Amino acid sequence: MSKLLFLGSGSAFTVGANNFQSNILLIHDNNQKLLLDCGSDIRFSLYQAGFSHLDITDIYISHLHSDHVGGLEYIGFNTKFDPKCDRPNLYIHEQLKDDIWQKTLAGGMSFINESIVEINSFFKLFPIASDRGFNWNNINFKLIKVVHINKYKNLMPSYGLFFAINKHKIFLTTDTQFCPLELSQYYEEADSIYQDCETTSHPTEVHAHYQQLKELPSSIKNKMWLYGYQPGELPSAKADGFQGFVKCGQVFNF
Repeated sequence: MSKLLFLGSGSAFTVGANNFQSNILLIHDNNQKLLLDCGSDIRFSLYQAGFSHLDITDIYISHLHSDHVGGLEYIGFNTKFDPKCDRPNLYIHEQLKDDIWQKTLAGGMSFINESIVEINSFFKLFPIASDRGFNWNNINFKLIKVVHINKYKNLMPSYGLFFAINKHKIFLTTDTQFCPLELSQYYEEADSIYQDCETTSHPTEVHAHYQQLKELPSSIKNKMWLYGYQPGELPSAKADGFQGFVKCGQVFNF
């Protein structure tokens, strides 16, 4: 039986002992692990769940905000200089393959005692074309382009995932605005939906907000789990027709 372990279920700026950023560990029934996003507090969330860099052999990155990539320096340095580790496989959309090094990681990782340092010094990079997806342990992952930040008609590259485990279809939004029309195909087709969800009284407009998601049809809400929320009191998600809010450390078995 494979499982999704939410190392955290909070927003980017979650602070406190009870939650972490919404990074997820997919644990295959052969015990291999795929880390879905790698935020800046990953060393703490892995430790609390009983894991470390030693367990991370495969990573998927959805986009380049720090709650999704800020922990790659920790993973990269630790696995490089730990003789027990190989370079982790890093799966990322081809749109992001240059920026993840040049604009995100190079400032802190390019200065080590090697003549040439680039991203493949730390990770085995697998750029993914939009029409290709990737396969991990016989699970096929389709990358779903989502609307997270749209500045002057320039859409920030950000990709959710659609995949099936033991014929159970899963849609993981990662970070997206409320876009029910654009995502309707995946909402309808999925058996389980994991939807990022703001709960703040001051919406940022770059994530779906709880009040917007409440307006979705019951047929969608009753298979939707909410994550990526802010600290504080939460609405009554089950009463509003959702499966509920994901808790830090919660496990979903498939």
